[in-house]
Amino acid sequence: MFNGFLKRARSWQRLDRSLVAMLLTSTNLLSQCLITQTAQAQTNAYCQLNNEAITQKENLRINSLKGNSDSEKNYKTLLKQHADSLQQCRSRTWPKDQAIWLRLYPCDVRPGSLDAVMDRLVNLGYNQVYVEAFFDGQVLLPLSENQTPWPSVVRTPGTEKVDLLAQAIQKGHERGLEVYAWVFTMNFGYSYAQRSDRQSVLARNGKGQTSLSFVEDGSQAFIDPYSNQAKSDYYRLVEAVAKRRPDGILFDYIRYPRGSGSDSVVAKVKDLWIFSDASREALYNRALNNQGRELIRRYVSKGSISDGDIKAVEKLYPDEGVPQWQGRTPSAGETAASLRWQLWQLSVAHAAQGVLDFLALATLAAERGGTKAGAVFFPDGNQVVGRGGYDSRLQPWDHFPGSLEWHPMSYATCGRTSCIENLVKRVVDRAPSGTMVAPAIAGTWGQPMRNRPSLEAQMQALRRVAPQINSVSHFAYSWQDPEFDKARKFCQLQ
Repeated sequence: MFNGFLKRARSWQRLDRSLVAMLLTSTNLLSQCLITQTAQAQTNAYCQLNNEAITQKENLRINSLKGNSDSEKNYKTLLKQHADSLQQCRSRTWPKDQAIWLRLYPCDVRPGSLDAVMDRLVNLGYNQVYVEAFFDGQVLLPLSENQTPWPSVVRTPGTEKVDLLAQAIQKGHERGLEVYAWVFTMNFGYSYAQRSDRQSVLARNGKGQTSLSFVEDGSQAFIDPYSNQAKSDYYRLVEAVAKRRPDGILFDYIRYPRGSGSDSVVAKVKDLWIFSDASREALYNRALNNQGRELIRRYVSKGSISDGDIKAVEKLYPDEGVPQWQGRTPSAGETAASLRWQLWQLSVAHAAQGVLDFLALATLAAERGGTKAGAVFFPDGNQVVGRGGYDSRLQPWDHFPGSLEWHPMSYATCGRTSCIENLVKRVVDRAPSGTMVAPAIAGTWGQPMRNRPSLEAQMQALRRVAPQINSVSHFAYSWQDPEFDKARKFCQLQ
């Protein structure tokens, strides 16, 4: 009898195991079915997920962090389905590419933090993200591999090998996101400006100022684009960023600083940021003879030239005829006033050429690393102001190569969309044929903010005035989700 009981017990155990297996299989099938159903009808007119899909995904993420293997498996399945759904939605929705500008924080090294961030971007209908990789004098590189002159963003003990940029790229790709690295360019940051071995690299104007004292926030350190040290430091940084294999690198701050009030305009040579040794020497070398070099030197040092200067230069080099420099075509009967004007134009062109050359160097570093490049700029940063004056940023974006992506920061504030439309139209009208123009607009979904219309209103206006544009970005993620961003920014790692 006892043996018979054991046989029946073993039979029940087999039945129990098969029943459990069947129930688990049914549960997984039901879960998969629910996931599939959720993914099939989850987007609105802007490819944003509905609340049910968002909640389901977040619950799976949280449970997978707790070690639930089924939740982890279902979470990964849902990520793939959401990625496919987003791709399908964006393929039939204007614009085809919708991007968001994102800053990561040291707290994003916590398990699950980057997953939560990237999930929320997909939830909002974005299929591209521009991750800040060099900003405010720090780089998003692991401390153990950081060979640049800038400190790493993540410096907490125990995190020396954490590569947030590489992780962001990987986790973005898992969700169907293209991940660009967004980097400051000529603004090297406050920490760089404090280095005793980099003082000669900083850009200076004719008053001896650096941008630290010129710009109100006191944290922007613009460099002399003609400095070989600046070129070497920056090239190494871009190489390191490109090594992480982002989908692109966007270069920001391709310009000089902008002051406030009257300092927002350069109207005389002393206003230009060409008084560092490297830039000044490069300007002198634009002379084509000794008379030209001496006249340039006097103009830069004094801020002007007189008839006496012209005669003195002729006496110094009597065999040279007339002063010569790049781009100059001498004419008979030239006066000191005429030469002053020509020297002013030469000086402005020299400053602007430094910007173009530095962008070319940055682009070269990206492309050699197998990464496409884009330029971020202000559409009004290249304007003439008054009689012979220029916007102090001297941002010659209309001379940027059309082979780059153009990302005009169209942040105008007038309470309507018209001023934003005008900025975008200005860029579209000047862009070489075939240039990809991807405007960056600022605001929030569903409501106006800081005298800007809602993102929906701005997007509709852009489509109306420039329907050929098929890529738009939104500044910034911190504006879309301020509480979540604040929690990530100020968390305590230890």
